[in-house]
Amino acid sequence: MRSVTVREVRQQFSRKVEAPLRRGETLILRKRKEVLGRIVPQSGRGKAYPDFVARQQMIFGHQSPRLNVAEILRKERSRP
Repeated sequence: MRSVTVREVRQQFSRKVEAPLRRGETLILRKRKEVLGRIVPQSGRGKAYPDFVARQQMIFGHQSPRLNVAEILRKERSRP
């Protein structure tokens, strides 16, 4: 279980509280060293990450895209 302080909740809510809750993690709320309580996500709210490998294969087939970095930089630099 991850622990967050009241100060972190006020200043960085989306990163310290909202994101872990969306992942289904339970948080312990503290004020200094005193435990005030737990923040428990609503059941069934965990969000799974998309299958990036399946997306890549759907777009590019079984070949991975070939990127020539030097060529890409040359094209970007030649644009007005």
